[in-house]
Amino acid sequence: MAGRHERTVIRSASPALGALVSAARLGPRILRVPRLGWVVRDPVLIRELLVDHRSTSLLGEGGVGHLWSQVLGDWVEDLFDGAGHHSLRTRARDLFTEAAAHDLVAPAASPVTALMTQRLMAGTTVDIADLARVLVGRIVVAMLGIDVTTFLAEADAAGLDHGDDWGAYRLVFARGEELAALALGTQSDTTLAPATVDRARQILEGLTAGVPRAYRTAPESTVLGRCRALGVTEQEATGLASLLLVAGTETAASAIARTAALLADTGQAARLATATGSDRDDLVEVAVREGLRVTTPAPVIGRHITRDVTVGGRTLRAGDRVLALTYVANTAPGAFDLDRPYLPDNRHLWFGAGRHLCLGAAVARAELRQVISALAAAGPWTVVDREAARRVLIPTYRRLVVRRVA
Repeated sequence: MAGRHERTVIRSASPALGALVSAARLGPRILRVPRLGWVVRDPVLIRELLVDHRSTSLLGEGGVGHLWSQVLGDWVEDLFDGAGHHSLRTRARDLFTEAAAHDLVAPAASPVTALMTQRLMAGTTVDIADLARVLVGRIVVAMLGIDVTTFLAEADAAGLDHGDDWGAYRLVFARGEELAALALGTQSDTTLAPATVDRARQILEGLTAGVPRAYRTAPESTVLGRCRALGVTEQEATGLASLLLVAGTETAASAIARTAALLADTGQAARLATATGSDRDDLVEVAVREGLRVTTPAPVIGRHITRDVTVGGRTLRAGDRVLALTYVANTAPGAFDLDRPYLPDNRHLWFGAGRHLCLGAAVARAELRQVISALAAAGPWTVVDREAARRVLIPTYRRLVVRRVA
């Protein structure tokens, strides 16, 4: 049942992605596909490509950096894959340690997860998909220094305020979701239409309008305050904020909702909820790892080949594009399982690999850990209603309603 629901989520997001995933499972480890370029499904070969920074790049046709440079300007090319990238990663690495991620996520997420636990314990239902959007929206607000009051009236007019004063956070998330959705259909061509670029810039300007002021005035306990203290420039901080906005909203919310569903659908929610002390803590960590592996919210990673290179016995030429099917690679070992041992070939592959490993990986783990721990504290849960999101960049649930099992 868990696998069937996951396949529905993938197909609903993109029928083309669903077809590609199904076909790739039966194909060779690496294959050249007309219009798409080189399609790779083997985790070892994917890692080999992602860590080969001499032969692959985020820039150029096929890479996510190509998308961003069209929206933010050519200056981000150095930030993404030039000398500036190493400099920024070196200065920003202390921003997203496990401890820093916890300090960022805990205060933003605790009010949300506490209310979830309270409602479940009282016997009422909770929409985990909506809760995830609110939680992620709160964290984005905290990271970017957004004045959330500026979104209240618009959220109310859009019907996003459901009587819980969280409409503004839902709207912030919706803007990030809209921004990510502008990349739909770029698997075969990452050149954006002028109208798409204009809309992306409009969304980003609205969401990052508070970054310059927050960068200058925020205390060092905040992300932007730490950026200033670490010597990250205001322009770099704005670019970093934009990247976190598009890369860390839908992906985190997807992992939260789908992992909650997987635990319920596989019958392992009860085992997690009935465990105590360090045993539960250990199982939560496995649930986080397995949830990220099985959902792999970023199911495809694109790269541009910068020089001829041989991978898996095939010669990739300069100018070629690559689609790394991380979802296929990560789910090949089997279904979600709290007893699954560590898989070295797939280690953290859901976050990429090499110097472009997701900078916000620790934040995503902290978000997922917070929700799964709160669900476990409320007791075993079951899914009573669900709806997969349609036509979205990141496969997810639009609605996932759960209830505590007495």
